[in-house]
Amino acid sequence: MANHKSAIKRAKQSEARRQRNRARKTRMKNVVKSLETAIQSKAVDAAVEGLKEAISIIDKTAAHGVIHKNKASRKISQLTRKVNSLQAV
Repeated sequence: MANHKSAIKRAKQSEARRQRNRARKTRMKNVVKSLETAIQSKAVDAAVEGLKEAISIIDKTAAHGVIHKNKASRKISQLTRKVNSLQAV
């Protein structure tokens, strides 16, 4: 465990950041999972609304540095393709 005052503070900050990042990542995963469920059940309206929310949350997660911006872009692209293919059918 940390002995110096600065190391103790750094440990507290790291733990706080870890908890915050974990919460943001979990929120993102949950919104993606609910969108996937809407797509599976062929609910077009729910999927379109879910996509808007998912894009917003994924972008915020990347903006905070929890995930890489390219990963966020890739996830948004994949989800958008799935919703668009659902709308086409």
